[in-house]
Amino acid sequence: MVDWQEVDTVLFDMDGTVLDLHFDNYFWEELVPERYGQLHGLSKTDAIALLKDRYASVHGTLDWYCIDFWADALNLDILDLKKEARHKIAIRPNAIALLQALRRSGKHIILVTNAHPGSLELKMAHTGIAEHFDHRISSHTLQLAKENSGFWQALRETHHYEPQRSLLIDDSLPVLRRAKAEGLAHLRAIRQPDSQRQPVAADDDFIQIDNFSEILTGLRNANE
Repeated sequence: MVDWQEVDTVLFDMDGTVLDLHFDNYFWEELVPERYGQLHGLSKTDAIALLKDRYASVHGTLDWYCIDFWADALNLDILDLKKEARHKIAIRPNAIALLQALRRSGKHIILVTNAHPGSLELKMAHTGIAEHFDHRISSHTLQLAKENSGFWQALRETHHYEPQRSLLIDDSLPVLRRAKAEGLAHLRAIRQPDSQRQPVAADDDFIQIDNFSEILTGLRNANE
């Protein structure tokens, strides 16, 4: 349970937290290799192997999340491909109900994502959830990925929040570890970011949320 009396600000990740990570996994592991293989005369299997190495070379950096970087590197229109596959973008169960309850409780609600601004705009337009957040922030505007040293301090300078009274919900353990190192007091992981895959292994440092209903009940009780 979350002690809602100790929380003023709730920071949400987007992909794998508010939205199902299945879209992103399908996009980068299936669609992009398929189109890259077609472009370069490679089998899908060979394209997957090649791109796996390319992905690993920049994983954890801002380039990994940058559609402009990948458009140049792969000679593919990444944003257009995302638009083509946008029917797979889906909201995770009870995310809207939680956001609505947070709004009623007067909490400050911030979406903080590593997604490129173009991806962020596409997903907000497709899902219609933008209105539920006070701010929607792409890490690209701070020139740091969320797991990079100094990100959470830099965020405070542009969108003030009090770390000791803030809750971060994120599916990325490196991001949660960085946030913890930079003083965020309340942290929750996501047990199954991709609805089509097995849950991720538990980490003793962070409590996992399986369904937002688990913390929604406590919030509703706190509001009464």
